[in-house]
Amino acid sequence: MRSVPLEIACDESGSEGEKLIGGQTDVFAHAGVRLSLDEAAACLVELRRRIRSPAVEYKANHLLRTKHRRVLEWFLGPLGPVHGRAHVYLVDKKRLLANELHALAGPDIRPDDELLAAFNDVLRARNRRDPATGSFFAMAGDTAELRAKVAEARDAKVLDPLVPAILRAVEYWSEGGEQVFLVHDEQPSLKGDRLARIESSPGLAGVKFVDSRTDPRVQAADFLVGVARRIAEDALNGNGDRILTGLLAPYVDSASLWS
Repeated sequence: MRSVPLEIACDESGSEGEKLIGGQTDVFAHAGVRLSLDEAAACLVELRRRIRSPAVEYKANHLLRTKHRRVLEWFLGPLGPVHGRAHVYLVDKKRLLANELHALAGPDIRPDDELLAAFNDVLRARNRRDPATGSFFAMAGDTAELRAKVAEARDAKVLDPLVPAILRAVEYWSEGGEQVFLVHDEQPSLKGDRLARIESSPGLAGVKFVDSRTDPRVQAADFLVGVARRIAEDALNGNGDRILTGLLAPYVDSASLWS
């Protein structure tokens, strides 16, 4: 076992808090990479050399451009800088929402888009007199038991996948018994009880939130998580690329809410 914690750099893509339907993205992704500062810096230098863009800051969308397809395949492929040294956790947002609906209202309820949207609204509503509250119960059945379950789920913020994803990253990287120290892109929403839940996670030695521009390891995680979310989202919407989906597969956590 290591005498010092294993440092893992992390970033997310597609986070919209508890909004899981009708937002900008259909997939949430979280990635962790195990690279030293020098290795990550070399990775960024090589990406810049291959992409040859005048942009000051490189992001995943540079890799996703058609003209850079070969660079993307190299980055994800077996000769790339993160192969065998990275982990991606994916969440199909609509599926997460449907699972939570079934958990609260029972397995027989049919989660069509209208009902899911109303359910999402009622769990996000901070005012219980919000019209969205009545809309959901009118469709799902207005019982005291269901209202109590919804109130409990609302208070627990069960819909935001960010904290579960970070906890899973700690669990994954500490499976060998090693303590893990996370270097994560800044997340202003992580405070109070949510941050305490992360900090008390078994296997976590500590967590530091940084501006990704100051740490090449987090920038490498940003590249990976951005392309992973886009590849997964294309596949989810029936526009999947067989080669890219295959290249991403070794990175994807088996515990992902994904199929």
